[in-house]
Amino acid sequence: MAYVPRPSSSTEGFFQPFPTLEPQYTSAKLSKGTAAGTSQHLSDDPVLARILHQYLPPEAREQVGVSIHKLSRRVLQPSVLHHAVEAEVNVPTLHPLTTFGKVNKTDPLHTSAGWKALKAIGVEEGTVAIAYDKAATNYNRRIAQFGISHVWSHTSAMTMCPMSMTDGAATLLSRHLNDPDGDQPGRQAVFAEAYRRLVSRDPQQSWTSGQWMTERPGGSDVSGTETVARRLTKEEIYENERLGLDQDILGQPLGPWRIDGFKWFSSATDSDVTVLLARTSQGISAFLIPMRRKVVHQDATSEGTIGGDATELNGIRIQRLKEKLGTKGLPTAELELKGARGWLIGREGKGTKEISAILNITRIYAAAGSASYWSRGLAVCRAFSKVRKARGRFLHEHPRHVLWMAAETVKYWAATQFTFFGIALLGCSAQGWDATARNTPSETLVPRDSTRQAALLRLLTPVIKAQVTKASVSGLRECMECLGGVGYCENNEDGGVLNIAKLFRDAIANTIWEGTASVMAEDVGRVIRDRRIADGNVIEAVYCSWVRGVLRRCRRYFKECEAVEEKLQALVCLVRGASAEELEIRGRDILAHLETISCAALLLHDAGTDGDEIASHVASRYVNSWGVGVRPSQGANAACRENAIIDRKIFLGANFRPGVREGKL
Repeated sequence: MAYVPRPSSSTEGFFQPFPTLEPQYTSAKLSKGTAAGTSQHLSDDPVLARILHQYLPPEAREQVGVSIHKLSRRVLQPSVLHHAVEAEVNVPTLHPLTTFGKVNKTDPLHTSAGWKALKAIGVEEGTVAIAYDKAATNYNRRIAQFGISHVWSHTSAMTMCPMSMTDGAATLLSRHLNDPDGDQPGRQAVFAEAYRRLVSRDPQQSWTSGQWMTERPGGSDVSGTETVARRLTKEEIYENERLGLDQDILGQPLGPWRIDGFKWFSSATDSDVTVLLARTSQGISAFLIPMRRKVVHQDATSEGTIGGDATELNGIRIQRLKEKLGTKGLPTAELELKGARGWLIGREGKGTKEISAILNITRIYAAAGSASYWSRGLAVCRAFSKVRKARGRFLHEHPRHVLWMAAETVKYWAATQFTFFGIALLGCSAQGWDATARNTPSETLVPRDSTRQAALLRLLTPVIKAQVTKASVSGLRECMECLGGVGYCENNEDGGVLNIAKLFRDAIANTIWEGTASVMAEDVGRVIRDRRIADGNVIEAVYCSWVRGVLRRCRRYFKECEAVEEKLQALVCLVRGASAEELEIRGRDILAHLETISCAALLLHDAGTDGDEIASHVASRYVNSWGVGVRPSQGANAACRENAIIDRKIFLGANFRPGVREGKL
């Protein structure tokens, strides 16, 4: 009997088996008895395990690893994935008017339940608090904090944006907790309570902070700030007291400064406090402003009775919400300030210097978030390659496909190592070298001298921000292509785990937020010219010294060190004797040189700590391919087969066995 083909339909025919994402990090301690191997070999994202090994001492690594292990599984729970999808599809809405057309001062901004739930999870997991846990004195708290963030950011639906600004605000306030009240009675108590809430792990107590710098004249250039602050007169303060508009939501006094102006971009509009810049008679100054104030006086002109626990926005009106390509769940708004009351932070006229504390942190967050999105994109690619067939074979059985994905994995390793080196320097600057680097493999990587640490952090932070955020966008585009047409779709079904398109859109925001690559290049040029840093010779006196110190320890293992030295010499030639104009013109070239040299040095150092096969191949491939050298030819068939085995290990992990699925906790 002749074969009669059976047509497919909406319910019959081939259906692609759904890819299963593995937990990103697996603790060897928690896996004893169920699997053998180190955390690197057990984890789906082995570079994270290597980073924890490099920067944390054994006891702390085990402790921190348990938290990351648990969160790696929590982010895959259906309830958490549901929150992430809801935050993406039920976007913030603005309700500016009351029933009869008056300005809605009470609750004009509505965000989804998913957004609120994800913020609460971030607080519980310590995405900010870990960095400020003074009881943890024997390891780098920033490494622990961003280890948590690395497995959380990709699922957090941009709630890490307000967390980054909360972190920056906490650092800024921590520097002023002991400032006397002076002519601002009550300020010290207000700052102390705000700081306590900003670093809390209790969602019922915690606060988040906004960061309102951007105005219409200048974008990232705050010199054109048009928002104005002035001291209230005694009569104005008395009138506010008479009207019952003199307390924040906790019953603390509002600050003695009145702020008026317009902010063009304000992310985290639903936060509890905000740090902003405003111009005073002494220049641009920094202020802390509560978002809301108590309304305890009955207003005969209002619609309804106001009193008791009623609150309203503190002289803030949301003009409109931004329509954005990505970051859909994040409420980004244009704000008008009219009579907002706040507290001066630090000295009047020194606001730009004050917010530099925030910028270092938020720029690191931008890179770290991008690396996290990229990690999820590659995780989806690994899972998809194990279940998708092309021409009768699984994708992981196609050498060309695996070579391509291995190359993308090497780029991701480089970017992630670069980001966490900046994070390590950030932690070291706060806690000191002895508490963060001693007795770890990083003691031969992180400079002992605090001045050199600070110079490296200042030089490399804008480089990390610019280059990692851009690389992640390119990397996520490749991840989308790996899935074919499915990768281009907004996959909000099945918990949204395959929605690489969303990650791609969100990652683009990080290339712009806190300054574009050109802004970062300009900043690096300022560092290079700054005579307060290594007498204006930061590249040769600090950076080259650091790179060569790393290379000296790696030369006996890797011939690629010579290529890195050549690239370093090219950088020196590029900046030595260059004028300010030349540095500006070649700024993006300088960023690229600093990135490739730094990534090469970090990968070589990491591989040299234990001689790990995969780490060694990653380092060699980075240098010999797109990093600082020329990609070698594949050679004979035997070499091709050997390279194919290495490709598979880099992309799919050393423990991957076709057809074998290992259970994990």
